Order: sequence, then C-alpha cells, then structure tokens
Amino acid sequence: MIRVLLADDHHIVRLGLRAVLAVADDIEIVGEAETADDAVRRVREGGVDVVLMDLRFGAGQAGQDRESGAQATARIREIPGHPEVLVVTNYDTDVDILGAVDAGAVGYLLKDAPPEELIAGVRAAAKGETVMSGAVATRLQHREEERESALSPRELDVLQLVAGGRSNREIGTVLFLSEATVKSHLAHIYAKLGVRSRTSAVAAARAAGIL
Repeated sequence: MIRVLLADDHHIVRLGLRAVLAVADDIEIVGEAETADDAVRRVREGGVDVVLMDLRFGAGQAGQDRESGAQATARIREIPGHPEVLVVTNYDTDVDILGAVDAGAVGYLLKDAPPEELIAGVRAAAKGETVMSGAVATRLQHREEERESALSPRELDVLQLVAGGRSNREIGTVLFLSEATVKSHLAHIYAKLGVRSRTSAVAAARAAGIL
C-alpha cells in the first residue's frame, strides 16, 4: 500500500485529490497538511511514502514568511528515511519547476493532469522514479537544449574578436591560445549557432542578441 500525504492549502483541492486517488486500491491517504510546516511535521511522524506537494503555502516556520513547497521539499529530504515528494501544482514557470527539482522533488505534475496520470505518477514516485507532466518535460528539454547550445565564456571571447575582424592568429595572440585551439572553438561556435562561416556566426550571434 502506498501511503500518501496531501499537502495543499486549499481544502477543495485536497478533496479533489482524495476523490481521484480513491479509485486506486493500492493507494491510501494517510494525512493532509495545509501549510509547508504541517507537511514537514507530518512527515517527521513517519508512515508516509509519497507527499503530493503544492508550491504555494501560508506562513512558514517563523510564522511570517510564506514558505514554498520547494522549501518544504528540501526540508523533507533532510529527514532520515524521507518519503518521495511529487509536486502537484498550477504553476509551471521555469523558476517554479527548477526550484522544485533542485529541492529534491521526484516529479512535477500540473493540477489539470488527467486522473490516470496522477495515479500513475504516485505509483512511479513511490518507486523513486522521475515523474513529469508532458508540458513540464518539454519545458525542461528546451531549457537543456538552450543550455547545451549556449556559448561558453571562452567561445564568446573568440566570437567577439572574430566580429572585430581579427584573424585566428591574432585571436590566439590576444587570448594566449594556439591557432589550433582557436579553430576548435570556432568549430564549436559554428555547431552551436548552426552556421558554417565566420561571417554567418557573427550575424547569427547578433540576431540572437549574443553580440
């Protein structure tokens, strides 16, 4: 039996989650939490396998600041034998998603996910498997592709000198690099910008706001 804690400050949302999960005979709701603090406190009591965590809550530990679900997730991850945390929220910005993932959430689903996706997500989370809604997975994939295509600081140095009309030898002298290394940097720059020449690289970089 997968023991689930519902952590959301909206009663009607918790009722909805209960209704969805009630049809699964291998899932049991063992508690509810209205604040981030309540969620962490309930986890410390034990007997929880998966926490369904919202991202926006009421007052946090000090009773003043609003503690987020990501912060609560990080605290839960510090508890020995901690349960897995599956974020279920309406928020899908990069900041929200990455904050939750960095905090240690095993998955991220949106509240408009189909009931069967939520149930499957709980089962997967209980096994420690990564769970991502389609929209979130796509956003993370695009972000990773952007990161991989971003120019490194050294590549940007090279490109700026190329834009200034410097030759490979001159670039090497300015940056204390061999011509072979400069050519290697240029090859990477071309690949990342999807171009085949120095002129095209400079034009593409300017169009993208890199230069």
